[in-house]
This record gives sequence, C-alpha cells and structure tokens, in this order.
Amino acid sequence: MTALRLRALIAASALALFAHAALATEPSPAEQISAFRLKHGEERVIIDPTLNRIALAQAKAMAAKDELSHEVLGSFSSRIASSHAGRAGENIAYGYTTFDKTLEQWINSSEHRKNLLLHKASRVGIASATDASGKRTYWAMEIAGDYELKQPKPPKVVKLAKGKTKSKKDTRVVARAAPPAAVECHVKLLSLCF
Repeated sequence: MTALRLRALIAASALALFAHAALATEPSPAEQISAFRLKHGEERVIIDPTLNRIALAQAKAMAAKDELSHEVLGSFSSRIASSHAGRAGENIAYGYTTFDKTLEQWINSSEHRKNLLLHKASRVGIASATDASGKRTYWAMEIAGDYELKQPKPPKVVKLAKGKTKSKKDTRVVARAAPPAAVECHVKLLSLCF
C-alpha cells in the first residue's frame, strides 16, 4: 500500500468517526424545548443557572420523599422568586429515565404543553433525580420570562419650602419601582399546575 493511499484511508476513517460522533450527539433539553417552541411560534429558551438550581432542588426533594408534588418544597411562587422572573411555570414528572421521553409526555399533556409554550419565556432549568431505590426518576422543569424590569414612574419632585429658590435642599426625589411577581399555581389537578 502506498503512503498516499494509507493517508487517504486514515483521513476517510477519521472523517467517518467524526461524522458518527456528531450524529450520536443528542440535542440538549433546552435545545429540544426550543425546537418545540419554535414550531409553535414561540421564542428559543436558554439554560439558566438559577432555574437549574430550583429545578434540581425540586427533583431531589420529590425523589427523597418519593412523591410527585409541586409543593414538596413549599409554594411555587416562593421557590421561583429568586429567579426574578415576571412569569414562570413548572412541569414535573416521574417514570422516564431520559429527557426526550419526559418531554414527549409533557407535550401530550395540555397543561404541561401550555407551560412549555409560556409566552415570552426566554430561560429554562431542567433537572432529574432518582429515588433511594434507584427505580424511579423524577423530573422538574422551570421555565420563565418577562425579565425586563418595568420602567419606574418618573421621579416625583416635592418642594419642601414654598417660595424658596430651587436647590438640592428644596427638593427631594421619590422613585417608585415594584419588583416583578412570580406566577402562582392556582389550580392543581393530577399534579398539574394551572
């Protein structure tokens, strides 16, 4: 075998291995959710470390108690508050060990599907945890948006002394700004948040 043929064979083998490895790489959960959202006219979402932390705490708590519940760590609004999102939703599940099967389960549930398609969502956190027996996998997904803080009302100028000239001593500025509120789960049916 000539050196040229040997190099060509090595190059072709390397290319085939690289192509196979590229095909074997599955999209991340955020990419899978984004693909679903894009098909339905919503924006792409990215992984958010805060939402990942909230999802992991929820998944671990459900696995530790072997209980599928939105309230296992307290109310959703109190758990999601640290994300500073204007709107948020949560999907939970158990049973499947892979995210693609769990996502399929959520897509086929009308209420979970609504959370996946949360309007103006831009960030997501996803986590799973296995119960003590190692037989049941719990999943939690936090999805959120409306991170833009509402513009505060213009400052209100108040004169402290009438008739005096304007100076820093004569006026004070009062600014008003309200923090965004998290969406509370209002109706619970079969562990779904409405």
